[in-house]
Amino acid sequence: MADQSKQSGSIWPTIALVATIFAALLSILIVPFNPFNLTIDVHNDALWSRILSSPIFSSPIFTPKETYNETDFASRARAILRSTPLVDGHNDFPFLLRSQLRNQIYQHDFTQLHLGSHSDLFKMRKGMMGGQFWSVWVPCPGGIDSGLLNFTAPSGTEPGLNEPNWAVRDTLEQIDITKRLVAAYPSHFQLCTEPSCVRTAHKAGKIASMIGIEGGHQTGNSLGALRLLFDNGVRYMTLTHNCDNAFAAAWTGVDATKPMDSREADSGLTSFGRELVREMNRLGMLVDLSHVSANTMRDTLHVARAPVIFSHSGAYTVQNHDRNVPDDVLVKVKSNGGVVMVPAVSFFLNVKHPDQATVEDMVDQIFHVASVAGWEHVGIGSDFDGSLAVPKGLEDTSKYPHLLARVLARGATDEQAKMLVGNNILRVWEEAEKTARKIQKGGELPNEAYWADREWGPDPGDIVPYLFPRT
Repeated sequence: MADQSKQSGSIWPTIALVATIFAALLSILIVPFNPFNLTIDVHNDALWSRILSSPIFSSPIFTPKETYNETDFASRARAILRSTPLVDGHNDFPFLLRSQLRNQIYQHDFTQLHLGSHSDLFKMRKGMMGGQFWSVWVPCPGGIDSGLLNFTAPSGTEPGLNEPNWAVRDTLEQIDITKRLVAAYPSHFQLCTEPSCVRTAHKAGKIASMIGIEGGHQTGNSLGALRLLFDNGVRYMTLTHNCDNAFAAAWTGVDATKPMDSREADSGLTSFGRELVREMNRLGMLVDLSHVSANTMRDTLHVARAPVIFSHSGAYTVQNHDRNVPDDVLVKVKSNGGVVMVPAVSFFLNVKHPDQATVEDMVDQIFHVASVAGWEHVGIGSDFDGSLAVPKGLEDTSKYPHLLARVLARGATDEQAKMLVGNNILRVWEEAEKTARKIQKGGELPNEAYWADREWGPDPGDIVPYLFPRT
C-alpha cells in the first residue's frame, strides 16, 4: 500500500472549529429571536453527541483517515481487523463448558473473569475478533483416550457403529450451552446462521457466533439427525473426527509410516458418505474436511457441489502430519473454491519439535497454502481450547493482531490479509448458501438414504399392523 505517513494532520481540529462556529451561530442568531422562548444549551454533551453522530458528520469528508507507515505492521493489522471481521474457523470452548462446568454458566459472570482457557471475553476483545465458529465437539464413542489422545495409530477400541452411545445427546447439550452463552451476553455475542449476519455483528461491535460439529459420529450416522442439527443452527460439520464412521475414513485409520501415495488402507468416502455430502450441499451446511483421511479429502472434492472448508488443518508439505493437507488436495481446493484454515496447534506446526513451535511456523503454513491454492483459499482456524499445545507468539485469542502483523511483515498485502482473516470463509459460506438455494429451487427433496448396515431392530409385525399387509 502507499505510504500514508505524509498525509496532512487530522481533520478533527477543523470539525471542532466548525462546531464552535455552529454553536456561536445558534447562540447569536437563534436564541435571541426564539419565538417560543426555548432554551438551547450549547454545552449539552448529549446534544453534541447526537449532532456529531448524524449522517452529515459520518460522511467521508468528516471521517478521519488512519495514518500509519506501511512498515508499521501492528497498526496495519489493527486497521484491517477494524474493517474486516476476523473469523476463526474452530474453537472448542463449548466442550470446556460442558465437561468442566456441567453446562452451568449462570453462576458465573464471564464479563469479569480472566479464564485459564485460550478464550474469554477479555482475550477475544483484545484479539479484535469479529467471529467465531464454536465447535460442539463430542469425543468418538470409544472414549476420550482413543478419540483424542491417540495420534499415531488406530486404537482398536471403537465400538461397532450400531452400538448405542451418547454422542447425539452430548452434541445437543453443547449446542444448547453455546446458544445460552451467546444469549446471556448480547452486548458481546450475536448468534449467526447466515454470513451476512457476521458483517452486521462486526459493525455493531459484537463477536458473531456460529456453530460447527466436529465429527459425523455426532449425527448417529443419520441424515435425519443431520437435518435437525442444521435446523438448530449448525452450519458446518467435520465428516470425521479421530475415528472412522459410516460416512468416511478418518486420518487415524491409515498407516502413517507409508508414503502418502501408497496407503492401501485409506478407503476414503463411503457410498453413504457421498449421500451425506449431497445432503449437506442441499441444506447449505459447510462440508469440513479436517480430521479426514487424504482419500476422503479427494473423494469429497470430487463429488461436492459447493466449496468445502478445512476448519483447522495445515499444509502437509510444510509439516508431514496426516492432519495436514497434501499439495494435490490444495490444488483441488482451489478448483473447488474452498478454504483451508490453518490451526495454532504446535504438533501440526512443528512435528519433530512441537515445544519449539512459534507463530512464524503458522505463518509458514499460511504462505504455503496461499502459494499453492491462492490467497483466496486460506484462512485461520486456531483449534484453541482443543489442545494444550499452542505456538509461542500465538498463545491465545488475544494474539491475533500479532499473527496478522507477522503475515504483513512477510509481504502480504492488506487485501490478502483481509481475505485471510475473514473474507474467504464468508465467501465460501455465501457460495454454499447460493448453491443450496439453487438445489432446493430445482426441487431436490431431503435425502432419505441410510447406512446399509444399520440395524433396525426386531420385526414389529407381531405387535403393530403393517402399513402394507404381507400376503
